[in-house]
Amino acid sequence: MRRNTLRLFPLLLALVAAAPAAIAQTGPAPDPALRAAFVAEATAKYGLEASEVEAWLAKSNHRQSIVAAMSRPAEKVKPWRDYRPIFISDRRIADGQAFLARHRDELAKVEAATGVPAEVIVAIIGVETSYGGNTGSYAVLDALYTLGFFYPASGDPAQLEREAARGRFFRDELMQVMLLAKEEQLDLASLKGSYAGAMGYGQFMPSSYRAYARDGNGDGRRDLFGALPDVFASIANYFVAHGWQRGEPVVALAQAQEGAAPFVPDTLEAKYSLAELGEKGYRPALAQGHDLKATLVTLEGSAGTEYWLGFRNFYAITRYNRSPMYALAVYQLSREIAAGAEAATAP
Repeated sequence: MRRNTLRLFPLLLALVAAAPAAIAQTGPAPDPALRAAFVAEATAKYGLEASEVEAWLAKSNHRQSIVAAMSRPAEKVKPWRDYRPIFISDRRIADGQAFLARHRDELAKVEAATGVPAEVIVAIIGVETSYGGNTGSYAVLDALYTLGFFYPASGDPAQLEREAARGRFFRDELMQVMLLAKEEQLDLASLKGSYAGAMGYGQFMPSSYRAYARDGNGDGRRDLFGALPDVFASIANYFVAHGWQRGEPVVALAQAQEGAAPFVPDTLEAKYSLAELGEKGYRPALAQGHDLKATLVTLEGSAGTEYWLGFRNFYAITRYNRSPMYALAVYQLSREIAAGAEAATAP
């Protein structure tokens, strides 16, 4: 009996070693019609070969952890007084100052070329990935495959159209990451990112990567995973493409006149003149010098209600993430980083 057990032991080890690979391939299969339509669209829209699309689909895995992350009930929206400390902490400020100091020369080149301040670029990286310390651990291929073909359904009829649109969005991102890997000589099978498929220091989705990434170091590739000159140039280009204005302000603190009616604009776009906002009872706390276009943002701060005027550059930051609190956190972190850098270089 013992002799037979010993003979079987190598076979048992082989089976155990093979188990994770087998488990990785289990899970639901995409709807055949949807899968076929995906392959057809990828070939027609992006010029991919059907055989390579099929090959990547065969290597993609449904990940329940990704479905769970996407379907997790959204946390209650934090007020500004609780949101701000998450991103503007002593540690994040100090790390940002050190990051800026290490890469000052390269960032200065990008700032001179684009008008996007170095500290704003650094603040984006700080908020998105803690200066590259946490760029995501999910396989990008699996994330986009899972959300493209198995986007979680809430069962709420009112959400049906939105959920279908989100599925289409992620299927398109899956097509684009296949093309991106060819264009930039990336190993698609090894790419890691967020559970939604965002990648690199700046957390670009594949479509944004393809549209806005830039080759900052002149090596002929756009590497947002390890080439910081490319990362800096790409983040700045994203802002320029979304309307960043060289030398213009981002936000200004505002004051509400006594009796001013609450005003919540229907868009974050800076489309109101300061005169128009003044007529509504909201004026800059400090004179701006000229009548810029702005929007009004009202937040609950630690000392009470805060009113902010968001200019065109504020709107550009919200194109990176559509939360006004995100945009204000990036800006305020950038100012803290810049203040430390100025102090460090003062005579």
